[in-house]
Amino acid sequence: MSMIHASAVIAKGAVIAANVKIGPYCVIGEHVSLGEGCELMSHVVIGGHTTIGKGNRFFPFAAVGMEPQDLKYHGEPSRVEIGDNNTFRENVTVNCGTEGGGMLTSVGKSNLMMAYVHIAHDCHIGNEIVMANCATLAGHITIQDGAIIGGMSAIHQFVRVGRFAMIGGMSGIGKDVPPFCLTAGGYRPGLAGLNIIGLKRRSFNLDDIARLKQGYRILLQGSGSMKDKIARAEQELEAHPLIDELIDFVRHAERGLVMHRRDDHDES
Repeated sequence: MSMIHASAVIAKGAVIAANVKIGPYCVIGEHVSLGEGCELMSHVVIGGHTTIGKGNRFFPFAAVGMEPQDLKYHGEPSRVEIGDNNTFRENVTVNCGTEGGGMLTSVGKSNLMMAYVHIAHDCHIGNEIVMANCATLAGHITIQDGAIIGGMSAIHQFVRVGRFAMIGGMSGIGKDVPPFCLTAGGYRPGLAGLNIIGLKRRSFNLDDIARLKQGYRILLQGSGSMKDKIARAEQELEAHPLIDELIDFVRHAERGLVMHRRDDHDES
C-alpha cells in the first residue's frame, strides 16, 4: 500500500507501484511510472515520459523528466528512464532527451547524485556512479560504470567518461576521460595517473593494476601519434580484457582525450 500525502498532485494516468511514499507538495505527471518502494520526500516534480525503477529516493526539490534546456527541442515525446536504487539529493535536475540525441536520457542503478547535480538531455549514466555537489553534465554525455565526478565540475557535451575514472573537483572537462584514470582538479585538467585507490576499492588486483600502468604509459603518457601509440600497445602488451577496454576507448575518442600532464612532482 502506497503512502501519498494529501497535498501531492498526481495526474490521471500516472502509474504508482506498491509501497511508494509520496510526500507533501509533490507533483507527478500523467506519463510517469514509479517503481515499487520509491520515496519522494517533498516538493519533488516528476514529469514528461519518465519511467523509474524500484527503490529510488528523491530528496526535496528534485525535478526529473522536464523539458531540456535546448532550443532545438520542440515538444517531441522523448523519455527519461531510471533504474533501481538511485539517490537524487536536493535540487537535482534530469532532463528528457531530444530528437537529435536519440530521444532518451537514461540513468542506471545504484547511483548517488548529490545536491544540485544537473543531467542534461540525451545523457547516459551507468551504474554505481557518484556525482558530487553541483556537478553538471551538458547534453549527449556518457558516464560509464563506477565513475566519480568531483563537486562543481562541468563536462562538455558529447564527452565520454570511462569506467572507474575519477574527475577532481572544480574541473572543466572538454575531452574524453579514459577509464581507470584520475584527473587533477581545475580548469582543463590533465590526467594524474591511474585511479589507484578507486581501483583497489573495487578489488582490482595488483597484476591488473600493473597491466593498466603499462597501458597508461604507452597510450596516455607516451609521445607520438595516437595511431602509433595504439599500434605499439597492441604489439607490446599482453592481450587482456582491461587493456582491450582501454585501447578501445582511446581508439573511439572522437573529441580527443584528456592526456597525462607532467609536473615537477610526477611519479607516474
